[in-house]
Amino acid sequence: MCQHTPTDSDALLSLLQQVKRHYQEPPPAPPKRGKRRDFSALSFLLLAVVAVVTRTSRDSELRELLARDTALRGALGFPRVPHRTTVGRRIAGLVPEAEAQVAALGLRIAEEVSPPPGRSQVSAVDGRMYEARGPKWHKADRLKGRVPSGLRDVDTESSWSKSGYRGWVQGYRLTMQGLVWPCPVPLWAAWRANHENEAQVTAQALADGRLSVTGALLGDMTYGGAPFAAAYAAAGGWVLTPAQLPSARRSWKCDLYAYRKETIELLFQRVIQAAGLKQCPVKGRGRNGALVIASVWLYQVCFLADYRAGKPLAHVKEHVDCARWRIRS
Repeated sequence: MCQHTPTDSDALLSLLQQVKRHYQEPPPAPPKRGKRRDFSALSFLLLAVVAVVTRTSRDSELRELLARDTALRGALGFPRVPHRTTVGRRIAGLVPEAEAQVAALGLRIAEEVSPPPGRSQVSAVDGRMYEARGPKWHKADRLKGRVPSGLRDVDTESSWSKSGYRGWVQGYRLTMQGLVWPCPVPLWAAWRANHENEAQVTAQALADGRLSVTGALLGDMTYGGAPFAAAYAAAGGWVLTPAQLPSARRSWKCDLYAYRKETIELLFQRVIQAAGLKQCPVKGRGRNGALVIASVWLYQVCFLADYRAGKPLAHVKEHVDCARWRIRS
């Protein structure tokens, strides 16, 4: 619940205005044949933010919210109420556009948020699995493309992967880069199939110019391979993983690498707690990705607002809570 006295007439609408100010127009795309879109990408990106804040994930519920709240619909930029299928289709296709907004704002944060005196700019990168909604669809049946009779509501777009501390998880994967100093904050995020290699996804983002290049990048063994380390070095940074740590004695590299666990793992938990998204709320890669990436974008926006105002940097959840309950003055 919100812990400070609100000063806005509607905290949700005020938060949306704040998010909208950080929206960066993508470069114009080549013209496509066919009917032009009736609704902008920004409108649906903001609707995904509303879905995260209000914990409204079903297409029909989002449409009903737009139909009954004209002030909200106007703030989102919808000239009329879209059809339920349009809501579902556009939300499911938002992942690339949402990732681009996170990366663009991350580059701005990396330029503006300075490390403490005497420290270089350092970031960390890691991935987290989000468990899919519904029952487990096991490998033998997946390979045959068969859903056993009696197994209902399966997310057939999800896939399996294994981690050392969570074991096998059926779902999707969020890979995220976060700043280490002065406080963990997302710089870049990608939503992919659970089985995709994190280092390859990150390397592609580096090649596309979306990954922030900091003095040092802390990662696990996944990022210790020569191709990624060489590509990051060519971009002007240095990758530090357990493969680069000395085995014989402790050094400053070990002390620096210790910040990875204290920052990127903490950042995942803060993003999850702020948005209340610990696992997939719906079925499908696109729908879940839109909500999770929107929660990362929202976290960035709230963090930057507090940083500029000189407020505590770990209280993002308060912004979301106030908007969730739509506290009025």
